[in-house]
Amino acid sequence: MSMQHENSISFRNLSVTFTLKRKKEITAVKDVSFDVRRGEIFGIVGTSGAGKSTLLRTVNLLQRPTGGQVFVNGEDVTFLRGAALQQLRTNIGMIFQQFNLINAKTVYDNIAFVMKITGKSNGEIRRRTQEVLELVGLSDRAQAYPSKLSGGEKQRVGIARALANNPSILLCDEPTSSLDLENTDIILQLLKEINSKLNITTLIISHEMHVIKKICNRVAVMNRGEVVELGEAFNIFTSPAGEYTKLLVSHTLDMELPEPALHRNARTLKLFYSGDKAHNAVISDAIRQFDVNINILLGKIEYITGKPFGILIIELSGEQENVARAEQYIRTQTCRVEEVEYTVTLDN
Repeated sequence: MSMQHENSISFRNLSVTFTLKRKKEITAVKDVSFDVRRGEIFGIVGTSGAGKSTLLRTVNLLQRPTGGQVFVNGEDVTFLRGAALQQLRTNIGMIFQQFNLINAKTVYDNIAFVMKITGKSNGEIRRRTQEVLELVGLSDRAQAYPSKLSGGEKQRVGIARALANNPSILLCDEPTSSLDLENTDIILQLLKEINSKLNITTLIISHEMHVIKKICNRVAVMNRGEVVELGEAFNIFTSPAGEYTKLLVSHTLDMELPEPALHRNARTLKLFYSGDKAHNAVISDAIRQFDVNINILLGKIEYITGKPFGILIIELSGEQENVARAEQYIRTQTCRVEEVEYTVTLDN
């Protein structure tokens, strides 16, 4: 079976089952099917135990599937072994959460090591090591040991090592979860630049939605081994379909108000804007046209894959008929409106 050439990775009804003590079985990945297009940055997101890492590791067969198929660049790799498996892994770079550097080797030797095992000459190793160190901004750290590097520098060495054999695919297993926010942003920007310069297909898994939001073109949301939602990153964040995805998105957008901020005599709405509508003067227009009072409680605009997405929480008050007409107008000018309810807790 040949796959379309525009897909770097294809999963077809893929499952992974583990047998534990007393022959108890756990299905870590269940009947997963989707494609990763050539040259894109694709994200897999979900909470701990969702099956993300297990699925990622089936691409280079560090984890063998127990059902279904994996295709890489059009080839069914599910049952590869020996020299063919080694060639597959040479074509796939991998970046790890904990860097996985050899502490007794210099930065140069950590990168050179992965080329030596593929039979590269000393001249090729020297040239390519210098290239990838320059690419990740560490040309001056070639003779340093990992113990002398910051966390961000260690991960840049990990990226350089993953690129050493000129792979067409880059697998990133929680690449920023051991880093602070500043280094997270540096690493994500570097991965975007590498993807753009080299057109390298990048598959990244994370439990952190803000990582996915910053870097990914498309996203698969996993829960309990299954893909529960799949689509463009912008659409996943702006219009999540399932309750599980909505919960993940709500945590990263962080736009909840404490109850004391809400007033019982006003209608409180959460407005979602996307695309061109994120810049429209909806609030001032509604005040002017419908003679209502609008109090902005909270708001922000974010950019997801370069497109603006805004959230605004407002209180709408005035004559009942005017409020209703203003709300209807606001609903036509935004992509989604949710009512924020005021709740009262009664003591027993």
